[in-house]
Amino acid sequence: MNEHAGLRAGVDAAVAARPVHILVNNTGGPPGGPVHTAALDDFRIAFNQHIMAAQIVLQAVLPGMREAGYGRIVNVISTSVKEPIRNLGVSNTIRGAMASWAKTLATELGPFGITVNNVLPGYTKTARLDQILADRAKATGKTEDEIAKTMLATVPLGRFAESAEIANVIAFLATPAAGYVNGINVPVDGGRTQSL
Repeated sequence: MNEHAGLRAGVDAAVAARPVHILVNNTGGPPGGPVHTAALDDFRIAFNQHIMAAQIVLQAVLPGMREAGYGRIVNVISTSVKEPIRNLGVSNTIRGAMASWAKTLATELGPFGITVNNVLPGYTKTARLDQILADRAKATGKTEDEIAKTMLATVPLGRFAESAEIANVIAFLATPAAGYVNGINVPVDGGRTQSL
């Protein structure tokens, strides 16, 4: 695909200028909706944006990480890998695939000093949250404030995350201090996820 060739060319150019030892994969989620009504194209597009793009970038940066004996790969995905989120069927599916990709890589790349971990943001003040609030308000006839209050009722800390709070966890996982943390999912969700 043309977009994949363009992505690889851009990453190759960056790597040629300077080896990359820290990779953060963070891609916006696909549109909401139930999984049983999703079009096949919805899955294809999401798979290309998440798994395929991450694989292309990985293969471009991996030689430099292996040569250095050091690498950090952090994927920003979703708490849906632990508990599917209602009305985000395609996203739940693709995020789960991304988590399995990362866990497999953690095993394969650990011997080279490369760690692979996932950060699972909860409800965070971003454009994606705005979209979810608007979509749910439209679907239910409730106001966005009512939807937000319902969502926050499930968060023990009682508020949405600031994006800097997610970034701080990503930054830690990218440091040498996190050298023995490998192959995990870290929820940053104010305690909303009920599973361990």
